[in-house]
Amino acid sequence: MKFWKMTGGGNDFVLIENKTGLNLSALAIKLCDRKFSVGADGLLALSFKKNILKVRYFNSDGSEAFCGNGSRCSALWAFKNKIKDKKIFLDTFAGILGAFKGGKNKILLEMPPLRKISFYLKSPLKKIFPEIHFAYLGVPHAVVIVKDERKIDVFKYGNILRNSALFYPQGANINFACLRNGKIFIRTYERGVENETLACGSGMAASAAVFWSLKKVKNMVKLVSASKMEFLVKIEGEEKAEKIWAQGPAKIIFKGETYG
Repeated sequence: MKFWKMTGGGNDFVLIENKTGLNLSALAIKLCDRKFSVGADGLLALSFKKNILKVRYFNSDGSEAFCGNGSRCSALWAFKNKIKDKKIFLDTFAGILGAFKGGKNKILLEMPPLRKISFYLKSPLKKIFPEIHFAYLGVPHAVVIVKDERKIDVFKYGNILRNSALFYPQGANINFACLRNGKIFIRTYERGVENETLACGSGMAASAAVFWSLKKVKNMVKLVSASKMEFLVKIEGEEKAEKIWAQGPAKIIFKGETYG
């Protein structure tokens, strides 16, 4: 099976062209194994239908979800291999979204609608993290505002919050975010990967929406992931975020073939 190894700011993927008869959930578990296979945070399975790119994303545990970085990587792959236009529409787990070429190895992605946002949640870790907020943007996200994300045990506290009754039963991605020198620095514990990833695209956008709603940042803000790579989020709207755009790095690392 031919595949492409891709990364979106350190969030890495195995990308394949989707074919009928594939058990994509089982294939994700197999191909994402870092010890016995290619290794990745998730699997992207792509197919075209009437000039729309169908993007199916599966976490390394086999669960299907929306993925912002995965969607941007999918758009980059299509621009390099299938289409000559500068714009493409993606049919994702969170709906149809537009994507544009945004410079060398950068993709501008229309994010899913912000369906829910709430502030200052009551949490079992409230004494440690007094500012825990929530935003549903394609997938559920907790945004934990901290003084210094570099000092946080992301695996320990991310796992506790992800599995807490606060987000039962679906869980949530847990973003530890710090506003420093005009930029939002983020580290994310991702459900489905069940560990910290080097970047989370939807987590970047959700965090920007929370900070903007709390009037801590302007409508265009730079964010820095755990990989130390920069993303840019733009929010359109007056009182509430009506549309969110996210731009960040995407790259094809190598192309290969796996056997059995």
